[in-house]
Amino acid sequence: MGATDAILAIDQGTTGTTALLLDRDVRVLASFNVEFPNHYPSPGRVEHDVEEIWTSVQAAVAGALAAVGGLDAVNLRGVGITNQRETCVFWDRRSGKAIHRALVWQDRRTADRCAALRAAGSEDLVRAKTGLVLDPYFSATKARWLLDNVPGARIAADAGELCFGTMDSYLAWRLCGVHATDPSNASRTLLFDLHQQGWDDALLDLFGVPRGTLPQIRENDAVLGHTLGLGFLPDGIPVGGMAGDQQAALFGQACFQPGMAKCTYGTGAFVLMNSGTWPVTSHNRLLTTVAWKLRGQDATFALEGSAFIAGAAVQWLRDGLGIIQSAAEIEALAASVPDSGGVVFVPALAGLGAPHWRPDARGLLSGITGGSTRAHICRAVLEGVALQIGDILKAMDQDAGVPLKELRVDGGAARNDLLMQFQADILDVTCVRPTVLETTALGAAFLSGLATGFWKDTAAIKAAWVEDRRYASTMDEATRAGHQAAWARAVERA
Repeated sequence: MGATDAILAIDQGTTGTTALLLDRDVRVLASFNVEFPNHYPSPGRVEHDVEEIWTSVQAAVAGALAAVGGLDAVNLRGVGITNQRETCVFWDRRSGKAIHRALVWQDRRTADRCAALRAAGSEDLVRAKTGLVLDPYFSATKARWLLDNVPGARIAADAGELCFGTMDSYLAWRLCGVHATDPSNASRTLLFDLHQQGWDDALLDLFGVPRGTLPQIRENDAVLGHTLGLGFLPDGIPVGGMAGDQQAALFGQACFQPGMAKCTYGTGAFVLMNSGTWPVTSHNRLLTTVAWKLRGQDATFALEGSAFIAGAAVQWLRDGLGIIQSAAEIEALAASVPDSGGVVFVPALAGLGAPHWRPDARGLLSGITGGSTRAHICRAVLEGVALQIGDILKAMDQDAGVPLKELRVDGGAARNDLLMQFQADILDVTCVRPTVLETTALGAAFLSGLATGFWKDTAAIKAAWVEDRRYASTMDEATRAGHQAAWARAVERA
C-alpha cells in the first residue's frame, strides 16, 4: 500500500501541544500531546519559555508520525497551525531568539496599565475599533510591558530588529521563516481595526508598539511558506491555514452560516456564534472578533462569550471537596437522582464572565436541605455549567438578531450525555456533538486543507463533518422557567 495523503495540524495550547494527522475523509490517523511547563515568577504573572514550546511541537509531531508508522506511511500535504490566543513574545529578527519569555493570556501584570487607560477615557476608542474591552487578557499591553521592561528592547524595536507575534506567528517563523499572522489572531491584540481589517496607527500610538515589529496579516487559508531545515519534518511541505484556537473550533465545527454557534467545554467554556460578514456591536458586553477570512471572500465575524469555569467545577468536586474520586464518576452520580432537589450551583469560582463580567462574584451553592446528597450537588454542578452557557447564548441572540437553530458542542465535557441533554433542555435548542471532539485542531487542518487544495471548498468540509449524537430538548416550558428563575436568584446572591 502507498502512503496516505494527510494534513498535519499543530494545536499549540496553554499547557501542551497536540499534533493531529487527518486524512481526506476526516479520519484521525493519529493524535499526540506533549505537555510543557507554565512559569509563575510572581503572583498574577504567567510566562512560557518559547524554546520549551518549540520542543513540545517537535515532540508532538514526532509522536503523531511514529503512531502511523513514520514519514514513509503518510504523504503530508500541508501543515496547519492553531494556538492559544493573546499569548505573545518578541524575538530577534536575525537570531530568532526570544528577548524574554512569552507573556501568557492569563498574565495580569498590566492590570494597572489597563486601568490607567480606562481612566484616561480610551476604552470607547478601543471598543469601537477592536470590538474588545481594555483588559490584560489581550496582547497590546503585554507588548508594551516587554518593550518598557526588557533592557534594550525599545531601541531594538524602533530599529526594526525585533519581531512581535502571538504563538501562531512564532510557529510560522520557526517552521518556514515567515513573519505572519492571520485576522483571527490579529483581532485579539487590541492593535487591529475590525472595520479596516488591518493594524491601526491610533491603537499603535496608544499602546506604544512600533508598526515595524508586527507581522503581515494573511488570510486564514493562505500558504505562508514551506518547511525548511527542520529535521523532524521534510523540506518543502506547505505551511498554511492558521487560526486562534476558538475561531479554529468554530471552523472545525463547520459553522459557516450566520447564527450557527459552538461551545467548547474545557477548563472554562467558550461560546462563539458566526455573525456574518459585518462586525456586530454587542450591547451585552460580549466580544466581537474576526472568525476567519478566506481568500477572495469578505471576512466572517463572530460574537464570543466566555465562562471561566466549566470542567474546572468538576475538578473542584474531585480535588477540593472529595465528593467524587474521578471526573468520569460525576455523570452516573448525577443521573442517580431525577433532579437536583432544589440545589443550585453558580460556578463563579473565578468570578463570572460574559455577560455579567463580575470578577468579584464567588461560587455559590444554594437550596441545600437535610435531604440533599452528593448526587444532588453533582447534578447541580452540571446544571450550573449549562445555565451559565444559557446566559451567554441569550445575550448572543439579542445582539446578533439571529435566532440560534442548534448548538454544536465539543471539548472534553461534551462527552457527558447528562450535561449535553440538560444544555439542550435549558436552551430549548438541539445540541449536536461531532465524532471528532478535537475541533480546534480539526479547524486548523480544514484551513490548511483549503490552503493546499486538499479539500476543494467549505462545502467539501461541510460534507466531511460527521455528527455523532444529537440532543433534542425534551423539557416543558414551566420546568425550564423554574430552573431559569432559580438560577437568576442564585446569580444575584453570588
